Amino acid sequence: MSEKTVYDELGVPSVINASGTKTRIGGSRIRPEAVEAMGRAATEFVRLSDLQAKASERIATVTGSQAGYVTCGADAGLLLAAAATLAGDDPAAMDQLPDTDGIPDEIIMPRTHRTGYDHAFRGAGATIVDVGTNDRVLGTGSTAVEPWEIERAITEQTAAIGYVQKPYTEPALSTVTDIASAYDVPVIVDAAAELPPTENLSRFIEDGADLVVFSGGKAIRGPQTTGIVAGRRDLVESIALQHLDMHAAGEVWQPPAALVDIDRFDGVPRQGIGRPLKVGKEELVGLLVALESFLEDDHDAAHDRWRRDAERIVSALESVHGVDPTLDGGGDVSVAPAVAVHVDTAVAACSATELVRTLRAESPRVFVGADRLDEDVVTINPMCLEESELDHVIERVSSHLTTSQE
Repeated sequence: MSEKTVYDELGVPSVINASGTKTRIGGSRIRPEAVEAMGRAATEFVRLSDLQAKASERIATVTGSQAGYVTCGADAGLLLAAAATLAGDDPAAMDQLPDTDGIPDEIIMPRTHRTGYDHAFRGAGATIVDVGTNDRVLGTGSTAVEPWEIERAITEQTAAIGYVQKPYTEPALSTVTDIASAYDVPVIVDAAAELPPTENLSRFIEDGADLVVFSGGKAIRGPQTTGIVAGRRDLVESIALQHLDMHAAGEVWQPPAALVDIDRFDGVPRQGIGRPLKVGKEELVGLLVALESFLEDDHDAAHDRWRRDAERIVSALESVHGVDPTLDGGGDVSVAPAVAVHVDTAVAACSATELVRTLRAESPRVFVGADRLDEDVVTINPMCLEESELDHVIERVSSHLTTSQE
């Protein structure tokens, strides 16, 4: 804890991450072998389309899809996936986006799947059509979304169906893809944080998804600015055409055939909507190396280690007055076992909100999960903590909850 970090040298407070793979604090710890490969990649040149073609081949093998692509994060993957379903193989439509005048532009989404991240769909030019209700929260036993509601929303203006994969989302993906395939409508799955297990890399393709998006900077532990799209070859081709540098003379435009079939196009498309979302050769190489390591990881052993750390946190905090720590075994919105710490503001020295605020003001800053402050709950996730950091988090949380903040 005493060794200086590069952020200390820059005069920027460093962070101890007890909240999981959160983008706002840097995602996860990139794998050393990925860092080493990125350094080597930085010293040479390569045609990015060749590198993307090789990445497509590897992603297809791993996911069981027809093709794959590396993006600058999962959210960029969602935008490019939407752009692919909007423009297809039409260079004029690609050039027109995000203006969708005359282009079918509706993406159907169950209302309970809507999140701030679907802004990426709208960023490509799509109009989101909500279906379903929030009746489940009433406790009546009714479902939030019925399959017939999705089917009824499909029209000539439908470009795709958006699906966010979480354990609590409904209907089942296979039900949605059955409906979509009957109308030749592609399904885009946001599975950004749904790794591990490694089986999820192929699960959504097996369930009929046309495009699936994963984060490369969370559990895969690749560069934070990477994501993976896997799916249909024609849609991945559209992504490539709207993402790669298209500022080229037609006479010498020869992208790799495995990625783009130039015989299907009369000329070079214009620079696409994805051009601002470029991925560097370093990130591409880092992601590919990290993906291989992820596939070789012993995920059961990692889960066991996280569980032991979580149990240790519970044991350390359960004697603190006004605090009720409970173990969440993972599998909901987090892949790692975590600790939910309920703070009784009438007994504890500070509220959950005050705890989060004061921890973030320290040096180094300590970030715990703050998604349940309305319940007076903070969460502590051991996934990104080293041993000494775990000790520090336990000590600082205990100190604030037992000592007046005045």
